Amino acid sequence: MKTFRLGGVHPNDNKLSAAVPFKKVPVPAEVTIPLDQHIGAPATACVAVGDKVKVGQTIGQPGGFVSAAVHSSVSGTVKKIEKVRDAWGTYHNCIIIKTEGDEWLEDIDTTDALITECKLEPKQIIDKITASGIVGLGGACFPTQVKLMPPKDCKIDTLIVNAVECEPYLTHNHRLMLEKADEVFIGVQILLKALGIRKAIIGVENNKKDAIEHLKSLLPKYSKDYDITVAPLKLKYPQGGEKQLIQALTGRIVRSGALPASTGAVVQNVATVFAVYEAVQKNKPIVEMAMTVSGKDVKEPGNFIVRIGTPLTDVVNMAGGIPEGTGKLICGGPMMGRTMINTDTPANKRTSGVVMLPDDEAKRGVERNCIRCGKCIDACPMGLEPYLLATMSAKNMNDELEQHYIYDCIECGCCTFTCPSNRPLLDYIRQGKAAVMGIMRSRTPKK
Repeated sequence: MKTFRLGGVHPNDNKLSAAVPFKKVPVPAEVTIPLDQHIGAPATACVAVGDKVKVGQTIGQPGGFVSAAVHSSVSGTVKKIEKVRDAWGTYHNCIIIKTEGDEWLEDIDTTDALITECKLEPKQIIDKITASGIVGLGGACFPTQVKLMPPKDCKIDTLIVNAVECEPYLTHNHRLMLEKADEVFIGVQILLKALGIRKAIIGVENNKKDAIEHLKSLLPKYSKDYDITVAPLKLKYPQGGEKQLIQALTGRIVRSGALPASTGAVVQNVATVFAVYEAVQKNKPIVEMAMTVSGKDVKEPGNFIVRIGTPLTDVVNMAGGIPEGTGKLICGGPMMGRTMINTDTPANKRTSGVVMLPDDEAKRGVERNCIRCGKCIDACPMGLEPYLLATMSAKNMNDELEQHYIYDCIECGCCTFTCPSNRPLLDYIRQGKAAVMGIMRSRTPKK
């Protein structure tokens, strides 16, 4: 079965909510919508305090080429535009809207009717994706329209749909494939048309056999004019990493410092593909998110559809609240997610889930000296030396970090997962990587 070549680990997948259908979280009385829900320049507010808005209305214009539009997820009145601190202590420019009813823009199709034919030309598709604020919904939140306009020296021949969902506990992509497979396939066709190619591969990790079979059953319906295949993948983390997925499905390797598009492949998360369908066929921008709330002690682990800006507390309460004895709240999955101090932060395009770990699982072991066992090297899917990078990062050896390719780290956490000395390798490496990337950016002349 297909997989990537170097490293990887096998954490328990804990897909506790895989069989739980989506539930809609009630529209909140107030939403807090950040203007920087994506990689790149933050959006610029295009509404003012006191303005009336509808669901789907643009409230933030892209701040540059690598940026994304932001839309109102409720109808109501703009109450404030101010900096709001999130659950990690960082301030973000946000638009706060008081909800009044649930009135959508007139041209948005809110029905469940399936629209199969796309009559738009490639540029029109990309323009609509841009206007709809579509970003990579696998966690990176890279603006989708940028990926659909690769550099001229990158000859694209394959679209890869990342339906792996290799993070433990998270299951909303699994449910999306079971509940919205037709829409996903139409989204694939739309993206192929935008890229001007015919070949697409949908990669699914093999612990989702029902989703694999369901997608394969629909292939004859959607692969008449396109070369679309469904590829089961070996259960191994981080199978869903962009570079790892390209290697597993095409055998091509993304060179150090090169764009994934240099291999001839464009990768889009399955949730992004569904969002493309809704944007192009339904005129619906990203105003709501699919996410998972889970944990071994969570009363009702589940998958939820959440309006952007909804307090995560509302979503957690639908899963039964925070269990007694919870030691850690994680936004995202336990391998790459970030620890939260509370659930007051609003749901946004980066929010893939909330995982609540019991106290005995949340405690870190006592950190000891490195024993030079080499396990972190064996586990690293990028072929790096995590023990060395962590030591250099702790000593601020930035020149040496750059020479040892710290910028190639994908921050998957495999090194920390395998370390018998309980060293927080990824924490150190993230700090060093941020410093080195800042130095590298400072060398680039401003246009």
